[in-house]
Amino acid sequence: MEKKEQWSSRLGFILSSAGAAIGLGAIWKFPYVTGQSGGGAFLLLFVVFTLLIGLPMLVSEFIIGRGSGREAVSAYQKLAPSSLWTVIGKLGVAGCFLLLSFYSVVGGWVLIYTLMALGGQVINSGENYGALFGQITGSPMITIGGLAAFLLINVAVIASGVQNGIEKANKYMMPLLFLFFIILVIRSLTLDGAMEGVRFFLQPDFSNITAEAVLYALGQSFFSLAVGFSCMVTYSSYLNKSVSIPASAGSVALMNVFVSILAGLAIFPVVFAFGFEPAEGPGLLFIVLPSVFSQMPFGSVFLFLFLLLFLFATLTSSFSLLEIIVAAFLKTQASRKKIAAIAGAVVFLAGIPAALSFSLLANVQLFDKTVFDATDYLVSNILLPLGNLLIALFIAWRMNRELVREEFMLSRQFPGGIYSAWYLLMKWLVPLTIVIVFINTTGLFK
Repeated sequence: MEKKEQWSSRLGFILSSAGAAIGLGAIWKFPYVTGQSGGGAFLLLFVVFTLLIGLPMLVSEFIIGRGSGREAVSAYQKLAPSSLWTVIGKLGVAGCFLLLSFYSVVGGWVLIYTLMALGGQVINSGENYGALFGQITGSPMITIGGLAAFLLINVAVIASGVQNGIEKANKYMMPLLFLFFIILVIRSLTLDGAMEGVRFFLQPDFSNITAEAVLYALGQSFFSLAVGFSCMVTYSSYLNKSVSIPASAGSVALMNVFVSILAGLAIFPVVFAFGFEPAEGPGLLFIVLPSVFSQMPFGSVFLFLFLLLFLFATLTSSFSLLEIIVAAFLKTQASRKKIAAIAGAVVFLAGIPAALSFSLLANVQLFDKTVFDATDYLVSNILLPLGNLLIALFIAWRMNRELVREEFMLSRQFPGGIYSAWYLLMKWLVPLTIVIVFINTTGLFK
């Protein structure tokens, strides 16, 4: 058994948890899902779901992780031995595997764009950035190569242990990501026609909201906070008892909402200023970013720096996904390096169909979706809500209530009403909301 690692400080834990949460969910996925789902109305739903559903869920995963001191699978085995509740951790590992398989495809795109930007090959006079994105994603060799390279980086880091590296790097890289995002927002807001994009993003229009959009908003709040698959259970198992769980979770959630809003303010003004479609889809960020930076002095340099930071945010999120898979098998006799290498290889094989969804397998449809979109939908809108539902039921109805209260109140004595409000949310509002939204969307009882 390897020596148990711990975060060195509350700030390190918060920034590392934020790094795990703030990645593709907030920066890549949120803008295009918002564009496809009605703009401002979707943003409002997302913020409400994040604060009333996602944040309480994040607190719950932190409590389960630190309360057990174990990674995802063992945590439930310790807290509810010889019961069906142990399936939650196994579902989390399976969900992280599926999520990482298509997440790494996009991570490969980010890596490819970063390397191209380093060589000055992205920003060119008169470049059709939509066509460039199509060329990259439409090349089987490039997309599979990007997938492999991205996973190799993950395997190399996880194989050597991630806590010290991720924690130290996040203390520098996450603030820099915020700084460059703010620079990008300022530039976007000064473009002609930018205000139309701001209105689309901030002014709610509920006529565009469908039942599926509500489910997307709920799924996005889970996806962007990395809750539902017990990733944060594993991360918080490394947390010492001197740190306040609710305060830390609140910081992570607020940072995530802030970054999501920055992403929208960076993207949508440019979308409208340059005549793009807000419902562009997964390629939105890769098409819009070069357009913004091409309008700035030293645009190629800024684009490279931003993509480098975006790549780091993407990697810190994927580290948490691979870590939960690897940590689940560390109880075996195999070494961390061997487990990481095998896990990375299996994820790579599983990710190939998603990588080819824009080229050789473009015509392959699963429930009227490409393999990439079908995997995304399964993870974000079915498995994540299911995982969150089970965790909510577990912490409110099965976990030892004295231990739950003790972990909630440790380090900072909140008024009892705050704990009671959180507990009521977890006992009734969170599970009922998940069930109602899911049933309404799937039409199971129509």
